[in-house]
Amino acid sequence: MSALRTIKWPYAVIAILAVAAASFGLLRPQLTTASASAKKKPGATERIKENPPPTLFTDAAITPLGIQVTAQHKKADDLFARWKAQHGTARDDKAFAAWAARQIPAPPSAKARTAELHQVQQLAKTRTAPGKKAATWLELYGKKDIWKLYQHDQRELIPAAQGTAEKAQLKSALKVAKTISDQLAARDKQPAPFVLDPTLRPDKHIKAGAKGPYSYPSRHAARAAAAVTVLSSLAPHRAADYQWMQDEVVYSRVYMAGHVPSDILAGTLLGDLIGDYEIAVSGS
Repeated sequence: MSALRTIKWPYAVIAILAVAAASFGLLRPQLTTASASAKKKPGATERIKENPPPTLFTDAAITPLGIQVTAQHKKADDLFARWKAQHGTARDDKAFAAWAARQIPAPPSAKARTAELHQVQQLAKTRTAPGKKAATWLELYGKKDIWKLYQHDQRELIPAAQGTAEKAQLKSALKVAKTISDQLAARDKQPAPFVLDPTLRPDKHIKAGAKGPYSYPSRHAARAAAAVTVLSSLAPHRAADYQWMQDEVVYSRVYMAGHVPSDILAGTLLGDLIGDYEIAVSGS
């Protein structure tokens, strides 16, 4: 399909998955019932290995929204500079969360949101089976797993202690992004597009009169932006790959009517702030 493309994985990630697959093949005959029952819950690497990405969206499809997403980075950097000037680099998650929430703009007017809903409705008319498959994969693994896999890829090339610290840094960023975005969504109560127009996602089985789920700001966008900011600070030469995946994830959320663009931009600004905070308090 012209609107989709095959995912481009870093060579190290491919190697990791190949080694994992080979190792599993060699060890499988030796597994016993006892060892199987004691097996750890599959991690991000294993989950993605079991369900590899389909062909994803093309650059042409994701770039228009991606340009708007990228514009949030400078806004976040400028805002965070004010926080840093007042608070320094000491960790104070509670104070930061309250401050970050205040930096996110109020939801757009009802008229503006209706106009955005019309954009989503028009995009929905262009959906295809491959597009839905891509969006479904991105919705599932774009929450946390893809970012954990990228970080795992980085850890293979650095000292163990450093890798452990960076893993904790990413984990913290993803957790804070979820927490604050959920709090703002509950406060602002902006229904997702598929709630406003249930025909956009009949699989969701929205009941008449339903108000939620709420979609402002986007949790996926907040997590993706926080992860990309942190990961890019740790491996700047891979920043373009991380940005591309971020654009894939957020576009998929509009494509499948989970969000309107303003949800994405608010979530991105929040995530960028969180990423800046994690970098500062971690001394990166």
